[in-house]
Amino acid sequence: MLGGPYPEPVEATPMSTLSAFAAALAGGTIEVVDLTAPLSAETPVIALPPQFAQTARFELEELSRYDDRGPAWYWNNFRTGEHTGTHFDAPNHWVTGADGDDVASVPASRLMAPAAVLDCSAEAAADPDFLLEVDHVRAWEAEHGPLPEDGWLLYRTGWDGRSGSQEEFLNADDTGPHTPGISPECARWLAEKAPVVGLGVETVGTDAGTAHSFDPPFPCHAALMGSGKYGLTQLQNLALLPPTGAVLVTAPLPIVSGSGSPARVLALVERG
Repeated sequence: MLGGPYPEPVEATPMSTLSAFAAALAGGTIEVVDLTAPLSAETPVIALPPQFAQTARFELEELSRYDDRGPAWYWNNFRTGEHTGTHFDAPNHWVTGADGDDVASVPASRLMAPAAVLDCSAEAAADPDFLLEVDHVRAWEAEHGPLPEDGWLLYRTGWDGRSGSQEEFLNADDTGPHTPGISPECARWLAEKAPVVGLGVETVGTDAGTAHSFDPPFPCHAALMGSGKYGLTQLQNLALLPPTGAVLVTAPLPIVSGSGSPARVLALVERG
């Protein structure tokens, strides 16, 4: 046996939280679920009464495509409304939040947050004018625990299944659009009492299609924006998320003075 001192065993360096997170992503125990609707000229857009200004559909203008306008590159200009496709509503989007943050001023730390998913797809399938009430949220909390502090409430209605058609998505008749939403009482409760930072929906806006006739009109916009909270609309794939445990990553463009922006919205889900 050789003599002499032996080196002390080297202890493994504990894995940092970020290193463990990266390893979980690489290993597939954390899945990334894309909640974003593809953005194209076919993307449904809200239609306001004709006396009001209308938002623009998404448009691409080709600049060059490996040709004499640019032999080695392909690129485009694009034109769209801030509130087209999957998008983020900033507080200044509504008159009640006129003095609130524009989309560029929203703190980046608020763009990553836990999410609760409340599934009312069966109710919305039976009644396109279905409204979420406080009692529905309380029943969800009784089963799953409280809504996440500074998190998102994601309201699943199955409406993303209609997103391939402007007509089916807006579901309008002579009285106006018919899409599920939130009751005025529930909107006030989410804005003033609930611990969430915002509301996410699958429909064209956070309010119900018939919310123009509510008291007040468009209560989700009025209450949430007025309370400095946010909206996410035209989400997809909420059916792939658990009721609790997902983390939402929301990435709107930081448009200076903008009232909102199309956004890429991702959910991180532990599948271990």
